[in-house]
Amino acid sequence: MDRYSRAVAYLKVLLPLTALALLSTLFLISRGIDTEAIIPFAQKELEERMRGQQVTAPFFSGTTSQGDEIMVTASTARPGISSGNGAMASDLKAEIRIADGGLMTLASDRGTIHPDQDKALFAGNVIITSADGLVVETDELESALSAVRAESMGAVRATGPLGVLTAGQMLLRAETKGAPVQLLFKNRVKLVYDPSKTER
Repeated sequence: MDRYSRAVAYLKVLLPLTALALLSTLFLISRGIDTEAIIPFAQKELEERMRGQQVTAPFFSGTTSQGDEIMVTASTARPGISSGNGAMASDLKAEIRIADGGLMTLASDRGTIHPDQDKALFAGNVIITSADGLVVETDELESALSAVRAESMGAVRATGPLGVLTAGQMLLRAETKGAPVQLLFKNRVKLVYDPSKTER
């Protein structure tokens, strides 16, 4: 047998053995890889996302006929259970820039938005803040989307430059078209006057 034939015979044995070694190496390496990779989401977050459709950081903005600007935002929003329930939102906030230069903000833990009914319902730790330092707290507040108009669904507590005020209801509105926006307190209104605040 010449040298060429001997080399071919050796290669017929050596090449299959080399291929077998390479394949076994691939299988050994693949065993060391973690095939159950951890998804970078908390289990609770995955369950909430699987429960239904959800929009992150939605917003609604518009301008009233008087030139007031209204912007409503939320951390998340999802469709209501039925068509009449509106969109359910968490961390619901609204910013109202009055045409004459005033500013008012509304915030709550949650709420619902009904664009078809031109309203938003703020619920849970509702806080209304005005530019002149008045802070109003209530449990529920219904607000319009196309106008500067809101109404508390129950009692309110307000703190401001004059002291502490409590009332059974609060209205936010303009008395007539084009008139300045006012906060009106009704039903068992009580003001605890603090003269030290007015002296500052």
